[in-house]
Formats: sequence, structure tokens, C-alpha cells
Amino acid sequence: MNKISLKLGYWSALLCAATFIIWIISFAGIAIISPLYTWDGLSGYIDFINSNNQFFQYLAKSFLVVFSVSFIVLLISLGELIIPERKVLAKIGIVFGIMFSLLSAMHYFGQISSVRWALDKEQLTGIEHFLQANPTSFLASMNMLGWTLFLGLSSLFMAFALEKTGNFNLMKIALLVNGISCLLAGIGFITQTDIITFVFINLFMGAALLVFTITAARLFKLN
Repeated sequence: MNKISLKLGYWSALLCAATFIIWIISFAGIAIISPLYTWDGLSGYIDFINSNNQFFQYLAKSFLVVFSVSFIVLLISLGELIIPERKVLAKIGIVFGIMFSLLSAMHYFGQISSVRWALDKEQLTGIEHFLQANPTSFLASMNMLGWTLFLGLSSLFMAFALEKTGNFNLMKIALLVNGISCLLAGIGFITQTDIITFVFINLFMGAALLVFTITAARLFKLN
């Protein structure tokens, strides 16, 4: 494996891990400084964001854009370590990863740019269809498609591509847990069972991705 691939893999894995740690901190910050919000219409949402500091919301969304981009670099670098007969599985995992990255990056970049600007300027016509807080908005559905189906399939195919040996083993387990968690969260989203979506997309997926990225950084460092 060439040095460029090793360096890209190492630094992208570290960046992914760092962004997820920041996301966890932001998630805790949101819970501390803001009351739990349940969508109650556009006017109620406007009152909520005007009454509560949105710093951690935008911090989390900004770093999820960074995660979406760095995750693809990590997958491609990891694909360089896959044995030849399993590379086709890794390639499929990378393609699903790209689909996840595109949807996620577009969603969160839209939230921190055009959606934020429209709210600031009170240009509210049709804005509810683009708000992440609105569980029936089009953009929220596209984001969940990325984080549940595409990230789930990407994780499962990459897991199957890895061998059950050495440093790969923990990464394989983390990817399997993440893949299953994402798909279960997707089922929860489709059936509007919020507790299933919350548990699997925030807790299980978050923990699995953190283990995966930290283990990947260690793997690239050792090679």
C-alpha cells in the first residue's frame, strides 16, 4: 500500500472521529441549553429558535458536512487494504457511501446556508418543506435516506469485504453494528416509531462509527 493512501486513510479517519466527537459534544450542548422540541408547526418552530440559542445546532450540522466528505476518503483508502477477491464488495460499499455523502452534505449545507438565511430574513414561504425539525419535510426524508439506507448498506458491504483477522476484526464488528443500526433506524423512520429511530441513529450508530473511525486510524498508523 503506498504512502499517500496510508496518510489519506489515517488523517481522514482522525477527522471522521473528531467530527463525531464534536457532534456528541454539540448534542449534549443542545440538550443542556434548550428544552426538548417537538414539531408543532412553522410558527411554533420560529418561536422556539428565537427563544433558544442555536449555536450547537449549527456547529453539529457544520461538522456533519465535514464528516460526509472525509468518510468517502476513508472508505476509498480502506478499499486499498482489501484483498483482491473481496474488492468488489468494497467498491459497492464505496458507491453506497458516496450516495450517503451526497445526500448528507447537501442536506446539512442547505441547513447552515440557505435555510438559515431564509429564517433570518423571514422569507418563510414553503420553508417548512426544507426544515430538518419538520419530520415530514422533503429534505429531512432525503437526509434520513442517506443516513439509514445508504450508510447502512455501505457499512455492511465494507464489513463483508474485511477479513476476520487482526486489526480488521474490530472494524468489521463496528461496521456490522452500524449497518444494522442504520437499517433499523430507517424502519423506525418509515413507521414513524420515533424511539426506534432515536436509539439506533443516535446511540448505536454513533458508538459504532466512533469505534470504526478510531480503529481505522490506528490501522493506517500501524501500516
